[in-house]
Amino acid sequence: MPGHQAWSVEAAASLLRTLPPAERLILPALQHVQHAFGWIPDEAVDLIAAELNVSRAEVVGVLTYYHDLRQSPPPDVHLQVCVAEACQSVGSRQLVSDLEAAYGVPLGERADGVEMSAVYCLGNCALGPAAMVSGRLLGRCDVERIRDAVARAQEVRA
Repeated sequence: MPGHQAWSVEAAASLLRTLPPAERLILPALQHVQHAFGWIPDEAVDLIAAELNVSRAEVVGVLTYYHDLRQSPPPDVHLQVCVAEACQSVGSRQLVSDLEAAYGVPLGERADGVEMSAVYCLGNCALGPAAMVSGRLLGRCDVERIRDAVARAQEVRA
């Protein structure tokens, strides 16, 4: 994966051993692993639990609570569609339905390297429906605008 090092237990263990005292907590440890590898493999949960002297259940609890923590390798392109009230009032429900049809998968799944997910407010309410494609905020979205942004994001990754 571009921008991330390849996962290895040894590299993760080394990373965790070097955490500063203020970051020897579950959430910062998970964030460091994700920043380094792009995701948090199951083996990292056991490493973090052992390094921080906490239970595996505590680490899993934090990992599953925060939606930005990934338990699978990141997609080539991450498409997030706002489904909060302001965007719903200007058509985000229909946009989601149209995107699911266009990509052939429901929100939360991947197709052709694109992962679609719902988010609640991207702070672009005046320009709804809003979406974010690999960190790029879009307003007044329709399927064509999003597909163009996805295609550009895929070109950048290639």
